[in-house]
Amino acid sequence: MTVIILLLVVSISVAALFLAAFIWSVKSGQYRDEEGPPVRILFDDKRTTTIDEP
Repeated sequence: MTVIILLLVVSISVAALFLAAFIWSVKSGQYRDEEGPPVRILFDDKRTTTIDEP
C-alpha cells in the first residue's frame, strides 16, 4: 500500500513538472512563429558553398 502512494506522489510530481515546463515554454514564446516554417520552404537559400571559394 505504501508503494502505491509513493508511486502516485511521484507520478503526480512528474506530471506537474512537465505541465510547468510546457506553460513556461508557451509564455516564453517558443510557439509564436506561425508563418516562418510554411513560408521558409518556398524560398531557396542564398547560401551556396563551394570548395574553390576562399
